[in-house]
Amino acid sequence: MSTRPRPLSSVTMFSGGRGGASIARRLLDIPGLDLSLVINGYDNGMSTGALRRYLPGMLGPSDFRKNCLLHLDRGDPRQAALMSVLEHRLPAGTTPERLEGLIDEIASPGRHAGRPPSGPVPGMPSGPVPGTAFDALRPQAREEITRDLRLFARRLGAEPYGIDLGDCALGNLVFAGAYLRTGEDFNAAVRSCARTFGSPVRLLNVTGGENAFLAALKRNGRLLADEADIVAPQDDEPITDLFLLRWPIGPHYRVDLEALPAARVREVLARHRADLTPNPEALDAIRDTDLLVYGPGTPHSSLLPSYLTPGVADAIAASRAVAKVFVVNARDDHDIQGLTATDLVDLTLSYLGDPRNERRTVTHVLCPRPATAPDGLPSVPPVPRSVIDCGEWAGARWVTADLEDPGRPGVHGGRSTVDALTAICGEAALAGAE
Repeated sequence: MSTRPRPLSSVTMFSGGRGGASIARRLLDIPGLDLSLVINGYDNGMSTGALRRYLPGMLGPSDFRKNCLLHLDRGDPRQAALMSVLEHRLPAGTTPERLEGLIDEIASPGRHAGRPPSGPVPGMPSGPVPGTAFDALRPQAREEITRDLRLFARRLGAEPYGIDLGDCALGNLVFAGAYLRTGEDFNAAVRSCARTFGSPVRLLNVTGGENAFLAALKRNGRLLADEADIVAPQDDEPITDLFLLRWPIGPHYRVDLEALPAARVREVLARHRADLTPNPEALDAIRDTDLLVYGPGTPHSSLLPSYLTPGVADAIAASRAVAKVFVVNARDDHDIQGLTATDLVDLTLSYLGDPRNERRTVTHVLCPRPATAPDGLPSVPPVPRSVIDCGEWAGARWVTADLEDPGRPGVHGGRSTVDALTAICGEAALAGAE
């Protein structure tokens, strides 16, 4: 593409926790650009699932927490301290008292010098230390972080037996405290934590904050009972159905469902779909943007569930975006085994209610040039040769480029991908002006 790139003033990207991180970081380097990330909160794995069970009604904060890291630089002590709060994992056996001790360490810089912190802190040596990795926090951030951690600790002190804190991210507990402080308003908690950690990104939950739980069915009838199952290693039969449920599938109910034929399971789960509303801020970001990006990530957990939100498809159709670009993954995920890159585009169109792309839901597909990863596995989902030759699929222009980060196989290079996205916008703007 030889067209002169059009300067971007706003980009909205559907994203997950880490799949689009390199793209988002590069977009943040563009002066004056407003970046909105539309994310869902259906993460239900390990410690996040434990936290959601402990605070019934709360969505999973993990992907929002990970995106609070995008702008932070480990080379800056104050930003490194924020990263330490977000990433610190509580050790096994953490008690409410030990959590209180850690909060005291954060609240009182230097006070605990000369003795080990309450648990391992990223980047800090073991044994007695001269302070902790949290000491460089700015006063306002320290005050807000400790305020929300103490709110969660207060709940834990009153109800200490409902959760195992082992391996829980401290940043998730900041989100949980903010959730309690805002009257259990998840979207308000996201806004609050984004301010606390100084995020320049508009982090937007796709829904109004209603609690919901993911489940899926595979073509062979196998039930994937939660989000953790969906992202875990599994057989190579494709996922055919996604459900957003009002409550999680417990172990006993799972046994009952697995005894039923797939058609019956599909019917039962369909009756228990969650009632969701869209986040008005997310709809505004989708409608009022120069570029709309369907980012890379784990499709059946991070991306496709977001497209099921009422109102999202209509907002996309009404968007003023000069281009709506589907970015193909740079590596296969467990949940898309057996699917081609064109299958993934088709799934996106189907979940957005536009299977033939008649509403121009996707205008371009940006696909990494196929390569072979060091482990011998394909580095991108397979692409039919005929699509590459004709440069089109489902009415969308198919663009193939060298997008993979040379130093990190399976990861999009931020600079190369954003350069390609900018060129697409420039070309689309010229075509629209003719």
